[in-house]
Amino acid sequence: MVMQNSMPNTTSTSTVLTTSSYPWSSIFTNCPLMSALIAFAIAQSIKFITSWFKENRWDLKQLIGSGGMPSSHSSTVIALAVAVGLQQGFGGSLFAIALVMALVVMYDATGVRLHAGRQAEVLNQIVCELPAEHPLAESRPLRELLGHTPPQVGAGALLGLFTATTVHLISGSGSRAS
Repeated sequence: MVMQNSMPNTTSTSTVLTTSSYPWSSIFTNCPLMSALIAFAIAQSIKFITSWFKENRWDLKQLIGSGGMPSSHSSTVIALAVAVGLQQGFGGSLFAIALVMALVVMYDATGVRLHAGRQAEVLNQIVCELPAEHPLAESRPLRELLGHTPPQVGAGALLGLFTATTVHLISGSGSRAS
């Protein structure tokens, strides 16, 4: 004889009501998402401020552009992975997915995108040396700052780790599911 629990599950009912009543409210309490967004914002802000010190002018492209120190791609994906690990546990499937994604993004930043940027430099130099009557002489230069060097990726990863840990401690996201 199998006995069924006749007690209503109030926890799942209240959770469903909360998320369905205010779908946007849970976004701001999502520690992994907030960690990733904050890490991205910090990395881009560092590049923006650094460019002012180097060039003595504000370059708004630095707020959204790729390349440079630190890697905002790396800081974003590492912050996401670490925050998932801190919240859900480092032995879970969600952490594994986030970590593998982070490693792929960082590998791509130092591999394909870095070399594509270097090729753009060479191609831009070739176009500059073309005679004025050549049809490509007036073409717009290719973006050269696409990828990251290993130190830029490492700095971004450290920033992501620090950001996720700090957000986790500040938000008190101590509810860890194993």
